[in-house]
Amino acid sequence: MADPIVAAIAFDGISPFHLSVPCLVFAEDRTALGLPRFDFRVCAIENGPIRTDAGLTISVAYGLAALDGADIVIVPSWKELEVPPPAALIEALRLAHRRGALIVGLCLGTFAVAATGLLSGRRAATHWAYTDQLQALYPDILVEPEVLYIDNGDVVTSAGVAAGLDCCLHIVRARCGAEAALRLARQIVLSPHRQGGQAQFIERPIARTENADRFTQALDAVRRTLGQTHSLDRVADAAGLTRRTFTRRFQKSIGTSFGDWLIDQRVALAQQLLEVTEKSMDMIAFEAGFGSATSLRQHFAARLRTTPAQYRREFSKNAQERVAHAPR
Repeated sequence: MADPIVAAIAFDGISPFHLSVPCLVFAEDRTALGLPRFDFRVCAIENGPIRTDAGLTISVAYGLAALDGADIVIVPSWKELEVPPPAALIEALRLAHRRGALIVGLCLGTFAVAATGLLSGRRAATHWAYTDQLQALYPDILVEPEVLYIDNGDVVTSAGVAAGLDCCLHIVRARCGAEAALRLARQIVLSPHRQGGQAQFIERPIARTENADRFTQALDAVRRTLGQTHSLDRVADAAGLTRRTFTRRFQKSIGTSFGDWLIDQRVALAQQLLEVTEKSMDMIAFEAGFGSATSLRQHFAARLRTTPAQYRREFSKNAQERVAHAPR
């Protein structure tokens, strides 16, 4: 079968930077690197050339009719937040959703998705500076200002531009697995993933360079030995820093505490082991550094809101579907 179709919505006045987010993740053919391929298309709301807010004009080959058959529809941003989107866009998004497409609102694109009613009674994210406005316009939505992105299963929304990249990589991981998302993150040289309250699925690699400083080397060493005990004092010492200086630099560089980061790394490793091995829960818990299957289940529930067993079943099911639908 054909590659999954990903359609990004463009409109007059769009920021080329916002439009570039889904383009970066879904448009380029990276199959030579063992990465998934998508049939990516930009679909314009209006006819004719699209003028951007950066003074550039782009020619778009598709209109809203090209959303027919799309597996993923992304609204990368929006404008005139107090004005309802065109009826044609609202109807096109609703039709795509009814057909089973995943609807994604990145940053202010959440406003356009909210106008369809698809977020009614559900959780949503958007740029932190506009959360109050989104809540006022759509009081039936539970707007969460602290998270990077929220996945409702059929509708996904994200915070600002950087979080849009996190969100798109999350979609790749959910559809193609942890390894594909990790390779893609490394390929596009994504910065270390910022932390948020929403369950995060993307493994956050620490960039490796020949001249990496002791701080980066210390974190690399932790990631290579997640099954071992790693105290804050010991890792700070390996980085050549005092506990206080290490903590301050870690918060500034990674955006969270060392303890939360370590748990996230261990959960990510457990996800990979669940995906690619048949190892028991006890063995996976040991190799990921949780010590016991009980601890593994507790952290899975807190981070991913599911159980390790359910995660393995769902991934296995999705993997079988990908194989069944793969071109022959």
